[in-house]
Amino acid sequence: MSAMAAARLGFRSHILAQHEDEPGLQVSHDATIGSFDDPDVLKRFASAVDVVTFEFENVSANGLDLLSVLKPVRPSGAILRISQDREQEKTFLGSIGIPVAPWSVVTDAESLAVAAETLGYPFILKTTRMGYDGKGQFRVHGVEKLDAALASLSPKPLVAEGMIDFAMEISVMVVRGVDGTTRSFTATENRHVSGILDLSLAPARISEELALQAGGIASRIAEGLDLVGIMGVEMFVGRNGELLVNEIAPRPHNSGHWTMDACPYDQFEMHVRAVTGLPLPEPVRHSDAVMKNLVGPEDMALWPEIIAAQGLIPHLYGKREARPGRKMGHVNVLFPRGSLPGEFGVQAALGPLASPDA
Repeated sequence: MSAMAAARLGFRSHILAQHEDEPGLQVSHDATIGSFDDPDVLKRFASAVDVVTFEFENVSANGLDLLSVLKPVRPSGAILRISQDREQEKTFLGSIGIPVAPWSVVTDAESLAVAAETLGYPFILKTTRMGYDGKGQFRVHGVEKLDAALASLSPKPLVAEGMIDFAMEISVMVVRGVDGTTRSFTATENRHVSGILDLSLAPARISEELALQAGGIASRIAEGLDLVGIMGVEMFVGRNGELLVNEIAPRPHNSGHWTMDACPYDQFEMHVRAVTGLPLPEPVRHSDAVMKNLVGPEDMALWPEIIAAQGLIPHLYGKREARPGRKMGHVNVLFPRGSLPGEFGVQAALGPLASPDA
């Protein structure tokens, strides 16, 4: 989707991929196939491009460091390192005064017991790296689960996070240019099923004051990181209206996919504009929107109904195999600005994708 946005702006995308059947290669001008940390592969790739960016975080920060000697890398390897490691991420956020949920580092049974006493039950034990869509996590409900939790997750250290009684989860897509210009899309309400994002509603159903506060937090993080590019900032909205940052993702983000149809300049175009040094227009929203993920073989089995449904705007990702829990695409549904419906209206608009419980 970044390559398609780049093409609209007159750029040709050259993809570094580990396999020849990666979806990005279907819409790119050229490709280099090889490891993300192989110096020879990286040098060959760098010789073919003018600027380097990435669209997911499971790449080599060391590889980005090598590339940065040869060509501009945006966002930087230093930012990727912070986002790849939950301990570094939370430490950084605390260093610039951004509120986060209570947490502690766990290295062994003794430190886990201390974390449990400090945080109380239940709490979540997570790997510091490589966890996404609910993977690499263990929800600990009582002392009898401590040993199993510690044994099930590796490598150490781990991070223990206190459970937050929150009203909703939101995210803000923030983009920052080479010249320091910073823009934010409207805050989005996110709902998850089994740890995987299911629905995003734009705008989030929060007060204008809280939405502005969320955008301000996202901008502070972008500036603190010296970000160039786009970043998703996930937050919890507490019962009393307080905001706590959950995590950051310095790349186009699933919760920003609604922008593809509800905004003149979507998150992918804004990212490409930022990393190539183009001006960043205000990311206005001409419509309200609901984004629904298509996950695994269950949702893909509904494809004939989805493609025939009035009002569903489909986006498939070109992945070859629909495995359980794998995001295969999404649909967007648009509403006139200011008229995002209530729960029954949202489910009715989703048609074949409506929740069976609705």
